Amino acid sequence: MEKMHLFDLGELPYQQSMLIFHSLARMNIEGLVLVSPQNPFISIGYFQNLEKEVDVEYCKKKGLPIFRREVGGGTVYLDKDQIFYHTIWNKNNPIFPKRVSDIYKFLSVPPIETYGEFGIQTKFREVNDIVTTQGRKIAGLGGADIDDSMVFVGSMMMDFDYETMSKAIKVPDEKFRDKVFKTIEENVTTMKRELDRLPPRQMIIDELVKRYEAQLGKLTPVKLTDDIVQKMTELAVWFNSPEFMYRKTPQVPKGVKIKEGVELIYEMYKAQGGLIRSAQEVQDNRLNDIDLSGDFSLYPKRELGELESALKGTDREKNDITSTIEGFYEGTEIETPGVKPKDITKAIMGAGSDD
Repeated sequence: MEKMHLFDLGELPYQQSMLIFHSLARMNIEGLVLVSPQNPFISIGYFQNLEKEVDVEYCKKKGLPIFRREVGGGTVYLDKDQIFYHTIWNKNNPIFPKRVSDIYKFLSVPPIETYGEFGIQTKFREVNDIVTTQGRKIAGLGGADIDDSMVFVGSMMMDFDYETMSKAIKVPDEKFRDKVFKTIEENVTTMKRELDRLPPRQMIIDELVKRYEAQLGKLTPVKLTDDIVQKMTELAVWFNSPEFMYRKTPQVPKGVKIKEGVELIYEMYKAQGGLIRSAQEVQDNRLNDIDLSGDFSLYPKRELGELESALKGTDREKNDITSTIEGFYEGTEIETPGVKPKDITKAIMGAGSDD
């Protein structure tokens, strides 16, 4: 089998640091990417609602660009104090597990071993975190299906700007923001914080590459080709478009008049695998339309629209909703790590719907 490639890219402009794995996946190029963004930015998950999750005005004032990735999960602040590792492979590559939950554990081994080499003992915690023995998160993990490829992403947290992260997140009111900052600071850690020093970047990269090679086989160092750069340039047009950036913004469908028997309902539920939001148009107690969003993960990602379609026309009753969702799971290969059908029901009917 052809060896996987190694793209050790140093620092790239923020968009390129994310567009690289999106491009390689579409080009069916397998390999490991190591990269950091030259300038800070905010990245939101594929299924999130931008205006509900991010303080857009703060980001504009701060000069923080926003990038929607084709990977699930939540809002994150990214900068050059993090080394990102992206693994891209063809779905049929026998080296990799088939189940998403197994992929997370499998590809967490190299960064866990790398942290250990520098004296930071960590472990994998379901659904998609690497945490220290004290339980502090030191890496968030994500994955997605893109065309015929799978991608897995994560970061070596050298240092972190807790304040900017807390200010970029949308909160109900400013009094709540101090709690956000305190919670992030208490629950997220870095190499610098754990070691009271920062190992040289290249030393971290060398160790990470060694660990990945032990798992995946020899990685062939390569540079960006003109074709890859061209693909990133093409993708940037779509990723920067309002249609993609605001793709999950719930709104009243055009031409629909709200009247007696027609209402819009917004519910949410925090499952183990992330927050699930629902925006529902209900007519005569039946789901006329529904939009699901949040910081969960779902594979294959195209199935979210199919699930929404399956729910349309369903009576807005707990048993009917649950039956429809469970039937959808049984009839597809959908995987939602940390999210069960009953969690989606709660996100539609309200958290107290199982009482």
